Amino acid sequence: MNAGSGRFIRFFSEIGIEDVPLVGGKNASLGEMYRELTDKDILVPNGFAITAEAYRYALDSAGVWPGLKQAFEGLNPADVDDLATRAAQAREIVYGAALPPDLEAEIRRALARLTEEYGAALTVAVRSSATAEDLPTASFAGQHDTYLNVYGDAAVLDAVRHCFASLFTDRAIRYRIDNGFDHFKVFNSVGVMKMARSDLAASGVIFTIDTESGFEDVVFITGAYGLGENVVQGAVDPDEFYVFKPTYKQGKRAVLKRALGPKKIRMIFSKGGRATTRNIPTDRKERERFCISDEEALTLAGHAITIEDHYSAKAGARRPMDIEWAKDGVDGRLYIVQARPETVASRRDRNIAETYRVARHGALKLEGRAVGAKIAVGKARVIERANELSSFIPGEILVADTTSPDWGTVMKSAAGIVTNRGGRTCHAAIVARELGIPAIVGTDAATRVIRTGDVIAVSCAEGDVGKVYEGEIDFEIERTDLSTLTKPKTHIMMNVGNPDSAFGLAALPNDGVGLARMEFIIAESIKAHPMALVHPERLDAREREEIARLTAHYASPAEFFVQRLSEGVATIAAAFYPKPVIVRMSDFKTNEYASLLGGGVFETSEANPMIGFRGASRYAHPAYREGFALECAAMKRVRDEMGLTNVKLMIPFCRRVEEGEKVLALMHELGLERGKDGLDIYVMCEIPNNVMLIDEFSKHFDGFSIGSNDLTQLTLGVDRDSEIVAFDFDERDAGVKAMIRLAVEGAQRNGRHSGICGQAPSDYPEIAEFLVRLGIDSISLNPDTVLATTRRIVELEKELGREGRSEG
Repeated sequence: MNAGSGRFIRFFSEIGIEDVPLVGGKNASLGEMYRELTDKDILVPNGFAITAEAYRYALDSAGVWPGLKQAFEGLNPADVDDLATRAAQAREIVYGAALPPDLEAEIRRALARLTEEYGAALTVAVRSSATAEDLPTASFAGQHDTYLNVYGDAAVLDAVRHCFASLFTDRAIRYRIDNGFDHFKVFNSVGVMKMARSDLAASGVIFTIDTESGFEDVVFITGAYGLGENVVQGAVDPDEFYVFKPTYKQGKRAVLKRALGPKKIRMIFSKGGRATTRNIPTDRKERERFCISDEEALTLAGHAITIEDHYSAKAGARRPMDIEWAKDGVDGRLYIVQARPETVASRRDRNIAETYRVARHGALKLEGRAVGAKIAVGKARVIERANELSSFIPGEILVADTTSPDWGTVMKSAAGIVTNRGGRTCHAAIVARELGIPAIVGTDAATRVIRTGDVIAVSCAEGDVGKVYEGEIDFEIERTDLSTLTKPKTHIMMNVGNPDSAFGLAALPNDGVGLARMEFIIAESIKAHPMALVHPERLDAREREEIARLTAHYASPAEFFVQRLSEGVATIAAAFYPKPVIVRMSDFKTNEYASLLGGGVFETSEANPMIGFRGASRYAHPAYREGFALECAAMKRVRDEMGLTNVKLMIPFCRRVEEGEKVLALMHELGLERGKDGLDIYVMCEIPNNVMLIDEFSKHFDGFSIGSNDLTQLTLGVDRDSEIVAFDFDERDAGVKAMIRLAVEGAQRNGRHSGICGQAPSDYPEIAEFLVRLGIDSISLNPDTVLATTRRIVELEKELGREGRSEG
């Protein structure tokens, strides 16, 4: 036995993940990482475990078991008040059991050894670690108590007794009942470890999986100033970072995307022995910057990948992890203070595609962060204080400022949850995922806008932004077993514009993205005209001020554009990696550009913008060349710095071959060289001239994507924006189909990729069948038509004698 250890003590260097029965899940994992991963530059604060046997020994010595068992006779777990009364009685019994002298002596010796290592000013975290905690199939996270910044022997010993007693918190009792654990066969070990002083810096939670979609190739990091309790409990809206694992492992150290959280409060310590905590407001400058740097986020991502790889190797299967991190404000270093198996997103059956579609809804009341992808309707119950929980009726929608682990019983019976505060790793979000109910967190105003008794709809089926609607909602649910789906020979791709939905959409059967529209990202995430970001001095005072506000956290307005656009495109590319993702360079019309912030200064008024200054004609033109240079810089960053070389680029509305040559030469000058590092550049085939001169266009471009909307418009001479002649717009017209046939045959003749990304095959099954008969290489569909169209194409290919592909 090492010095400092004893009958009831094990230092972290002496324990590993196989020791859960002895020291509980939390301590076993800390020991595993301290023992196995510190040589891989992962910092875990040293400490020791007071074993579960010590808990049992203490209760045996005090003779409290009969009284404890009596406290639970006839318990009705559905009765919140009865549960609270019995839980309080049980905690009083356990806390009242004094620590036996020999156990107390061992704890003092172990604490002395830790003090010798870290110095006399050492403070420690005293943390519960139940023997049924942090299992791959159940998580007791947050069920038991932790005490932070504890100083001195007496305070540590008192905190240990409180931890023992916390085995009987209301939430822990209910959780054991729900998960089939015997109250008297689960024991509480206690961990005592060096305190990482995140109260002076920042802390948060990391998942090695996307918590909403179950997408496994990202590391998701959240963080806020101060102690991590605020992030876990949802009291603060944290910063968020995503890092893409495959390219990170290739040496491309880049944040995939990030979101700045308001971080309105910081949890710090109050004065005292066993430290109590309090929240203080953060100042404006703190709120307007990220709590950690990109480099620190990338370091944490590397640690998370190492931890996941280690636990996966131990388990013999991929094991996504839920990790707690803390930055010490004294030494400035990043510590890992806990890791446990992720137990919700990773257990979801990715072979079952469940799609909720909103058909009709009422007025929008609120927006926040969506948790899950489901929809719930019900009466709202606003809970402002814990003593109001007994009024909650099962099936209602819980509306609160935030939630805490003590609310577990009520949350389990809720149809949905809406909170003012919290990020996607807060308590409300984690519980909602585990229960499979929709939640919208971080709305900021839920308890002000919603009243008890209001009928509301909670929709998490429309991307990352969750929406609370007034009244009832009509929606449909489609469930598909993807494991039984055959993939057709014709490649089925998707039209994807919104990066927030990409991780979820990637689970559908697909061969990549046939059209990623840059316009959506510019309009939704950037909001400003590219030229206004290059030349803000040309704007009026109000617009300059708005540009300054939008770009305040960036080196320049141009850098703001490049980073936001590159992160949006990269998110889509990562979701479908390594499948091809065809990104179309911007194709706003002049009226659409003019509607962007500052756009009025840089755009002229056109009688028919649909066939005006758009697409390729803009790129080398002096009026937009600098804006196009920003687009190219963003795409170069995606491919070169972020490593997402599955991105192909596409030029829209290229009227003439000479115009295409000029654009390609400019792209080469701007660092996007066709063929370099596998870069393919396609052209939209949407103008009759593209079809007529397809042999010439084929000399300059790697593939064609038919834009059926514009090709129909220009073949039939119908302005699709004109209501009076809209009845004549029909992609099924014989002349349009002849154009499509010539385009496909021309691409095939020249050995070039042929695809279609227009609306026609999504809207009309007969067009999809027509394309398959032509032998088109790929059909890109709107996501909501992928499954139905794939089935139709498989059946058609059978009739034609073409063999499909089995999924996987």
